[in-house]
Order: sequence, then structure tokens, then C-alpha cells
Amino acid sequence: MIDTLVYSLARVLVFMIQAFPLTWVARMGRVGGSIAYLLDARHRRMALKNLLQCFPDRFDRAQAIACVREHFRRLGESYSCAIKTASMDQQALAAHLTWGDDSRICQWMTEHPGSSLIGAIGHFGNFELYARFGQVIPNVQPATTYRGLKQPGLNRLLQSIRARSGCRFFERRSDAGALREALTRGGLLLGLLADQHAGDRGLPLPFFGRICSTSAAPALLALRYNAPLSVAICYRVGLARWHIEFSPFIPTHEPDGTPRSPSAIMSDVNRRYEDAIRRDPANWFWVHNRWKPGKHRKASQPQDASQDGAGLTEEPHHP
Repeated sequence: MIDTLVYSLARVLVFMIQAFPLTWVARMGRVGGSIAYLLDARHRRMALKNLLQCFPDRFDRAQAIACVREHFRRLGESYSCAIKTASMDQQALAAHLTWGDDSRICQWMTEHPGSSLIGAIGHFGNFELYARFGQVIPNVQPATTYRGLKQPGLNRLLQSIRARSGCRFFERRSDAGALREALTRGGLLLGLLADQHAGDRGLPLPFFGRICSTSAAPALLALRYNAPLSVAICYRVGLARWHIEFSPFIPTHEPDGTPRSPSAIMSDVNRRYEDAIRRDPANWFWVHNRWKPGKHRKASQPQDASQDGAGLTEEPHHP
């Protein structure tokens, strides 16, 4: 009964958001983010603490507070716009979304038909737009993993919203076999969120100079399926406007052909994330506790590629 009621209310809210023009939705989302900033003291404090620890020489406290306030506005804008952009076709979205140089990816797919690619993605901007990879990169099936919500009705609604993107979604706890099968067949561009705490099984790697648990999944899958690995960042470039950029491929092998360790690969990924955050600090997901304590801090030896499956089920989720 409760699930049905929650689903019905959420469905009405989705319908209302999708009925408005995108710029209106963005402005309303920013207002909602401002309200959340005032009401959500726990996440406000978390964001401020994270920001000051990562940028001790860039922001004084007043500047950091202003950045966090803008960050909450961005969160409201991103979540609201994600619901609206999910209902928009490629032509309607073209005025709001631009893409960086994807020639490396297109060339790889042309030269290696049937291969897959791995994208390390993160909670930057309207990160649901990563699902639109297939609209600009030909002959590739975009895919990602997700963790199903506890409420069955909301989970169905979320997946129905995402369905128009053309992206294939694999539930992390139940679809591991299907994901392996799809990667083996090839033709997949798999985006994996790897910018948040990955649990006690994560790699203990530095991020802004402090050790945190980092998902090994992008590195492990790139090595296992001999797939190139790129980092993709969604930047907000204006009200209801975004630009997605692809990094050069992260090396997965040494010059002599020896596989690099997942720790070395994911350290490079973390540095790409750091560069993107420095470029626009308000654009990243500061309200998450990236530097949680845990067993990963006591690890003396990082994981390597022989630990089949390590880190694949410990991908980040929202707080």
C-alpha cells in the first residue's frame, strides 16, 4: 500500500517536471537546492568539511560556504534536469548538451569491431547524461551498473525514466553474469561510477592527498576484457547546459606489454577526477563522505588483477 502511494506521488512529480521547459526546470531545481541547503545541516556540514580539507589554500571559510551553497543549487538543478532530459530526444537535447573529442573512441571501435570500452565516470553535473553515449558514438551499446532501490515501485519508475536513453542497465547484485556475458560479446561502452567510497574491499588510494577506498572495477574490467579505459566528465557550462569530455585512454599496460596494477590505473583515474574538480569545484558531489574510515586504511598491499571480481560489487551510491 505504502509502496503504491509513494510510486503514485513520484509519478505525478515526474509528470509535472517533464511538462515544463528545461530551463524552467533548472531554475526550479536551483530554488529547491537552496532550500535543501538551509534544511539539510548534516550534508551541508559534510560538504563544507570535504571542501576545506581538499582546498585548504584555495578557499577561506566564507568562500567555501559560498561554494557549498552553489553546490546545493547545482544538485537541485542536476536532479531536476535529469528527470526532464530523460524525456527529451537527441534533437531536443542538442541545444543543451555538447560533446568533447570522441575520435579516439570512434577510431578504436572502427579498428576493433566487437571490442568493448570502459568509461570511468563520476558524479559531475547532470551525470545521467552519460547514458546518452550511444547518440554520439556509433556502433556501440552504452551500458552502466546501478543498485536497485528498496522500494520496488520507485525502482520501476526510475528505470522507466532511464529507458529512453538507449542505455542498458545492469543491477550490480543480480546481473553480474549478464554483464560478463555482454562484455564478452563486445560492442559495449560500459560507464562505471568510481568517484565515491567503495567499501572495505576498495583500493586504499590517495585522493586530494588523503587515502580513501577506491573502486577497482574500471581497472579490473579493462584488464580482463582488454578494453581501453577513458575518464568522462560532465561539466555544467551554463543554466541547463552541459559539456561531456573524454580523457585520453588511461594506460592499462606497461610499454613492454606487462599489465599495470589496478592501483596504478585507478590512481591515474583519481588524478583525472581531481583535475575536473579543481576546474569547477561546485560541480562535484561534495555531500558524500568520500574519506570514510574502514579496513581499507589498514591494507598493506593493494589489490591486483588476480583478485577476480574484487571491487565490482562495491561501487558507490548516494548517501
